[in-house]
Amino acid sequence: MKRALILSGGGARAAYQVGVLQALAEILPPEIENPFPIICGTSAGAINALALAAHPGNFRESVHALAHMWSNLQIGQVYLYGWGDLLKGLGLLALSLFNQGVGRQRPLSLLDNAPLWNLLGSRIQFDNINKSITSGKLLAVSVSAMGYTSGHTVSFFQGHPDMLGWNRYRRSGVPTQMRLEHLIASSAIPTIFPAVRINREYFGDGALRQLAPISPALHLGADSLFVVGVSGNKKASKVKKRLPVRHSPSMGQIVGHLFNSAFVDSLEGDIEHLERMNELIRLIPPETLVEAGLKLRAVDNMVVSPSSPLDVIAGRNIRYLPKSLRFFLRAIGATAKGGGATAASYLLFSTEFITELMALGKQDALAEAEQIRNFFSK
Repeated sequence: MKRALILSGGGARAAYQVGVLQALAEILPPEIENPFPIICGTSAGAINALALAAHPGNFRESVHALAHMWSNLQIGQVYLYGWGDLLKGLGLLALSLFNQGVGRQRPLSLLDNAPLWNLLGSRIQFDNINKSITSGKLLAVSVSAMGYTSGHTVSFFQGHPDMLGWNRYRRSGVPTQMRLEHLIASSAIPTIFPAVRINREYFGDGALRQLAPISPALHLGADSLFVVGVSGNKKASKVKKRLPVRHSPSMGQIVGHLFNSAFVDSLEGDIEHLERMNELIRLIPPETLVEAGLKLRAVDNMVVSPSSPLDVIAGRNIRYLPKSLRFFLRAIGATAKGGGATAASYLLFSTEFITELMALGKQDALAEAEQIRNFFSK
């Protein structure tokens, strides 16, 4: 069975995925080489995806190395956050108004993620991906990014030589040799981090305009999906009582919802669509599908997502951000009191927030250990 691991985006929220993977490494047999021949990641999930695909060890060793990187991560290893750095970003955004909204020195962004280039360039050995494919350990790995000129989501993938690209409405798959540029482009949150030029086009965060987040895995041949989300919406059992609002939505609150629409809603909607299609396909006799020439198949899937709201966790961890960034986030209402903790959560690469999310991810996956074992026994 060709199982695919799908890791969604979400900035610092991707630490939750690492906790889930840690639990998987404990639940599955220790000697297993790689339970996921197909690995697909978007945004920060692309970092986790390529870190797993490029590690030379078995699954448990790969997860251990990934967890070690996240556990020791410092904000300064992701972006520059000094007062001067933040003012420089704001200044470049202001100067762009006198240049038709285009950055002169670099692509427009509030923050400079040069430290992230250095970190991932030193930690991820891209040459190992081809070795894993040649040995049969890996079938394909994919990361998605959005082209700012075309508006298309491009899934860059490295896989078996027989694998072909694809073209669909506003999305395509392009075979390539994975480079650091693909990874940084996929995780470049719009307006926060600068876009990255790949060939003839600038690319940004892959979650933007991603109409079908699980489609890359299906195009690469997956018939079983293990999805790790970063939203607890799927587990909501009832609608909470709505409290009277105290003020109009802050800028941070608005930005938070915009980010969620890109990083969360598309994935949840795509999974719901997949489950409905599975129900319909199971109602059709196999011989009818053959006679009609329809190449349809039910795709087994399992989703692990947070049991606790990440916005609440982010709200109590904002205090661990640098003073410069806290000042800016407070100014736009991206705090728990301002209702915009969601926006802040994408930048909360603090040890405290990361540790809490990893622990939650591990706890949630271990709570579903029996279902996970059943999923991998098929």
